[in-house]
Amino acid sequence: MTGTSAGRVIAGTARGTRLVGPGEGTRPLGDRLKQSLFAILEPHIRDRAFLDLFAGSGASAIEALSRGAALAVLVERDPRAIRTIEANLAATGLGDRATILRAEAVAWLDSKARTAGPFANVFLDPPYTEPDLVARSLAAIQTAGPEGILARDGLVVAKHFGGQTVDAGIALLQSVRRERFGDTVLTFFRWADEVTA
Repeated sequence: MTGTSAGRVIAGTARGTRLVGPGEGTRPLGDRLKQSLFAILEPHIRDRAFLDLFAGSGASAIEALSRGAALAVLVERDPRAIRTIEANLAATGLGDRATILRAEAVAWLDSKARTAGPFANVFLDPPYTEPDLVARSLAAIQTAGPEGILARDGLVVAKHFGGQTVDAGIALLQSVRRERFGDTVLTFFRWADEVTA
């Protein structure tokens, strides 16, 4: 399968495997950003569940699986991206612990995510052209409550444009960290009672 580059797997059993992207118009999870992200997530990955929303190439879920995540659920609406995810999982040999769902991420969060969770890590990477999707995803996770979609000790990471504020109106989920990479920002959220505990 040919496509744009989505970097490589940084660490773990599939380390060094090159990944492909769905094509033009997508923003792959670059190696530098991926390395920084997973340095933070590393203590929360092994033998736990990982949710990749707006999965694109599947790079974040694949990195988590390579580092020992028990399972990963990848939610993506674009059939071209799903074919890319399938190719990347085949290349890394990690498909046996992955479930790919073709769905609108927010609709899936609202209707079916609770039966799949809870997840120790949730990664949100919606299109920059639809900035409301971060807030809507966070609201759905919050509505499900601790141990619904996000585990009580879990972490949500939202990847978004640097000029976008993503934590307005979120009461039960609290922003605990922000990392900037050029025009891209990663904002990390935990349950508020876990932050103050």
